[in-house]
Amino acid sequence: MKKTLDAADRRILAELAQDGQAGAGELAERLGVTAPTIRTRVRNMVAQGLMRVAGLVDPFQVRGLTVAMVGIKLMSHMQLDEKMEEISRLPDVNWVAVVTGRYDILVEVVLTEDIGDLYSFLDRDLSSVGGIASSESFVVMKARRKWIPLPRGARTWFAENSNTKSEEQS
Repeated sequence: MKKTLDAADRRILAELAQDGQAGAGELAERLGVTAPTIRTRVRNMVAQGLMRVAGLVDPFQVRGLTVAMVGIKLMSHMQLDEKMEEISRLPDVNWVAVVTGRYDILVEVVLTEDIGDLYSFLDRDLSSVGGIASSESFVVMKARRKWIPLPRGARTWFAENSNTKSEEQS
C-alpha cells in the first residue's frame, strides 16, 4: 500500500530535494512553520519509509567507481518479488526494479575496482540468486544528474581503502 504525503510533507521534501543540508530552522522559516514541526514531519517520513537521508555521490566525479546496468530475464515470472528482493540484498546493488520490455528485472550496480568487479558480480553474486535465464550488462560511460547513495559493497570498500592524511591533501 502506498503511503500518502500531505501538502506540508510535499513542501518539505521539495525543499530538501533542493538543499538536503538545510536545517530545520531554515526550512521552518522558508515554509512558515516551526522548527519542531519540520523535525517531527521529517522523522515521521523517515520512520514510514517515505524518505531517507543519505549522502549522495556523483559516481563520474569519484575515482574508483563504475556504474553498470544489468537486464535480467528470469526462468519463471512466478518469482518476480522473491528474486527482486534477493538481488536487492547483493552488496553492489544500488537499486532493483521489475520492468516491462525485454527484461523482467533491471538492476543498477556500483562497482569499486575495475571491470573485473562486474565479472565477479555476474559470476559470483548474481549467479548465487538462481532462477536467472539470462542477463545483459551495460557499463555506464557517462551520465548527467546522476547522484547515488553508495551501496553496501562500495561503502565497505571505501572504508577499507580510505586514504591516509597525506594522500587526502594531494
